[in-house]
Amino acid sequence: MKNLKKRLLKGEVLNGCWLNLGSSLTAEIIGQAGFDWVLIDLEHGSGNEKDAISQLQALESSKAGVVIRVESNDKRRIQRALDIGAEGVMVPQVKDSSDVRTAINGIYYSPDGERGVAKMVRATGFGGNFNAYREGTKENILGIFQIETKEALDNVEEIAGMDGVDILFVGPSDLTMSLGIFGQLEHPDYMAAINRIIAAAKKADKIAGILLFDPNDYQHFYDMGVRFFACGSDAGFVVQGAKQMAKALNSHKNANQ
Repeated sequence: MKNLKKRLLKGEVLNGCWLNLGSSLTAEIIGQAGFDWVLIDLEHGSGNEKDAISQLQALESSKAGVVIRVESNDKRRIQRALDIGAEGVMVPQVKDSSDVRTAINGIYYSPDGERGVAKMVRATGFGGNFNAYREGTKENILGIFQIETKEALDNVEEIAGMDGVDILFVGPSDLTMSLGIFGQLEHPDYMAAINRIIAAAKKADKIAGILLFDPNDYQHFYDMGVRFFACGSDAGFVVQGAKQMAKALNSHKNANQ
């Protein structure tokens, strides 16, 4: 593990990005780029759990800690993501404390949750360090919950206060969609929502996180209280680089015709 949770609790700001291509090679490249953490996206990404194992192996030697975004709060999906070696899960589309409790049950073993016990899994060194892994779950595993619906926003204070919730993470696209202002990231209703989320996190002594579309917005949200950032993705980096190169080459081609 790369001690993401311990670093956050010590006050460190952590920067990350998305992995949505399902590729171990792009995971390895991103892992070497200098991010603190990366997110393997099993909600909208191209890969599956088997691909995630290859990505985790590719990231093992990097400094980047790995979070997996699961498809839902289904306990089985969450415990599988943790069993293969993620040190945190991001849970999308939660709406209230009941949804969150279901997810927390998949993160923690009894008595804190209902996670199934399997010793021969990658996270425990295939049985070699199960006891140490189990005993360290609460201090090592990150529970990240996306506040991306109006219902979640309405219940954000209650969600923030729950034991097992470490990070409230703003999902800009879904949240603005739910608020009826899709993509309007400067809309007063969206900014009011972010302020409410950050305030709830601060009051409960939790961390606020956000996905940025523009790294130039970093300082603004840092000043508001965000300490867990993500910006960009492996797919986005490939698209951007490919377009820039094609544009550069075509400009020379057109100049010589």
